[in-house]
Amino acid sequence: MAQDQALTAVQEALKKCFPVVEEQEGRWKDALKDCPTLLTSLGNLAEQVQAAQQVRFEDVGLLRPFPDLKERLRLKQLTAGDVILDKLQERLAILCSVCDTVNNHVDRVRRVYEQHADAIDIDAVLQASPVSPSVADMLEWLQDIERYYWNAYRKRKCLLSSFLWEDLESIQALPRTWDRIVEDEQQDLVQDILISVSFFLEK
Repeated sequence: MAQDQALTAVQEALKKCFPVVEEQEGRWKDALKDCPTLLTSLGNLAEQVQAAQQVRFEDVGLLRPFPDLKERLRLKQLTAGDVILDKLQERLAILCSVCDTVNNHVDRVRRVYEQHADAIDIDAVLQASPVSPSVADMLEWLQDIERYYWNAYRKRKCLLSSFLWEDLESIQALPRTWDRIVEDEQQDLVQDILISVSFFLEK
């Protein structure tokens, strides 16, 4: 009886955690949705800054009466770039919040399991059924999800933290670098796990 109660406590903790993961996955996808467009805009802006730097405004007759035009144009471009960067930082903050929220809930499940581990036989932890994955699998999946979010967030944070207006070519390459990060990730990991636990959550 003690084992049944302990196992039920762990399963209940898992049932509370996975819906939170599903909610956070929605936030994650929403935050990432328009990032490629923002990065493309930033890359295009860097291209315009580079092109403007190569123009000798003083050699253009109509522009000669405006000696500060080049600097004003650069300032306007950089200001527009900062607006885009702020939007990307807002998205990063959401990704970080998702990581923190998932981490907090996974930690709760771990604590519940640790509290009851001594009362549960290893066979019970490893036992799966047609409608329920094993507790061991679900605990491992939560760790996989947690790791996935943190790694994905850190890569994106690192990419945007290395931003320098002096390095215009790197800024122009940001959309391609971002795409490579996406290609290297298991994009369906969280969704596949949520499908695997869907019957368990309905029990």
